Amino acid sequence: MPRVLIADKLSPAAIEIFKARGIDADVKAGLTKDELLAIIDQYDGLALRSNTKADKDVIAAATRMKVIGRAGIGVDNVDIPAATAKGIVVMNTPFGNSITTAEHAIAMMFALARQLPAADASTQAGKWEKNRFMGVELYAKTLGLIGAGNIGSIVADRALGLKMKVVAFDPFLSPERAVEIGVEKVELEDLLARADIITLHTPLTDKTRNILSAEALAKTKKGVLIVNCARGGLVDEKALRELLDSGHIGGAGFDVFVEEPAKENPLFGSDKVVATPHLGASTMEAQENVALQVAEQMSDYLLTGAVTNALNSPSVTAEEAPRLKPFVALAEKLGGFAGQMVDVGIKAIDIAYEGQVAGLNLKPMTAAALAGILRPMLAEINMVSAPAVAAERGITVSESRQDKSPIYDSLMRITVTTEMGKRAFAGSVVGGAPRIVEVKGMELDAAFSPAMLYVNNLDKPGFIGALGMMLADASINIATFNLGRHGAGDDAIALVGVDQAPDAGLLARLKALPHVKEARALTF
Repeated sequence: MPRVLIADKLSPAAIEIFKARGIDADVKAGLTKDELLAIIDQYDGLALRSNTKADKDVIAAATRMKVIGRAGIGVDNVDIPAATAKGIVVMNTPFGNSITTAEHAIAMMFALARQLPAADASTQAGKWEKNRFMGVELYAKTLGLIGAGNIGSIVADRALGLKMKVVAFDPFLSPERAVEIGVEKVELEDLLARADIITLHTPLTDKTRNILSAEALAKTKKGVLIVNCARGGLVDEKALRELLDSGHIGGAGFDVFVEEPAKENPLFGSDKVVATPHLGASTMEAQENVALQVAEQMSDYLLTGAVTNALNSPSVTAEEAPRLKPFVALAEKLGGFAGQMVDVGIKAIDIAYEGQVAGLNLKPMTAAALAGILRPMLAEINMVSAPAVAAERGITVSESRQDKSPIYDSLMRITVTTEMGKRAFAGSVVGGAPRIVEVKGMELDAAFSPAMLYVNNLDKPGFIGALGMMLADASINIATFNLGRHGAGDDAIALVGVDQAPDAGLLARLKALPHVKEARALTF
């Protein structure tokens, strides 16, 4: 009989799911780390929320562990690389608290529009300052969504019910999906200029960190209200406080902060700020939903091997795994390459499988490719949720098979269609390792490195020397160097594996070199 340790408080109904399916579930919430370390080797599964930390020490001691289930979306308290190295599947429940989080954002909008917290405090103090609290209506105002995925689309639906106008900035939102959910898709600059209220609904990634920077906040309408119930770090908190104090920004509602627990914060102390302690998912319904989901998912995996909402494992059978493993790795890395090369909204993704790989189970490979493509903007996406997220955002996904490949035993080609056109990337597995073999129709043969530099240029004498000198001046060591071109003097690319990632300043200098069309820093 599999044994599961429930280390944080879960719904009694979730505990009953484990027991009804023949799984021995021990509830031991509130364990210290030492207490957890002393018993973790007795369990096949660990169910937790956010309090228990499954760090590398706990995972090292979990000699029987097969699966860790997080009742919720965030997995900051789980060392996923350590779990992956040990063969432990890590699952979360990404959609169980969407409505609750969306409603919290709407509640923040009302609280700011009518100054409810300050008015409540004043009234209960016996002041009756009726003339002090002059609010604004939400009716006919423009709501700007930064992120229009699952939660953002729910906020849009509620806002439309309030007769608001909704504009959305989301590079992954297709025009068709925008029409379907009733929003106008816009660029960030347009949103900043038009929105009376801005709400954020995007994960924290390198591309979204400080998306509302000091510069961006300065471009907003005077009196704008800012609501962040998504992730700390999306907004420059210090710059926001300065603009609140100056009167440019009318108010801010924050449920998340750069540092949590937030004992101190630049926003604290302002009467224009409504702050809550990360309550986005804190409703009875949401807590019940994610608890039931994690119990079902963990039970399925322990009893049948079925994998749902795993962040570190494809959905494959034990028989398929050995053959699929190198191709799943190729799909994710090639997808990651494509995702980092796209800056505008994705309309369609086509994945072509040629040769021997075409005879395998395509689903995990396609899911891995989608996760790689979407991850640069959606950090918490995984191989199971990626197809649903792509569908939700109106991205058309297609697969094709071809029994033979002209050159390679197996070839995988990803074509991404955006609002600006198409970009195609091809890869293969050589000696068991994934390789990039074609970019922009140019053939090459490059291994994936943790840090890479991509440069598209005209093939003119002196370019390689200038590139090498510039990297040397920046103390960046070249690990690998691969070239592709259409012909002498024509379009060319360089894929350079480097030991240190180039910064924005170096990229700007590279882009300024003669004949350079494009330069990007890539990570894998």
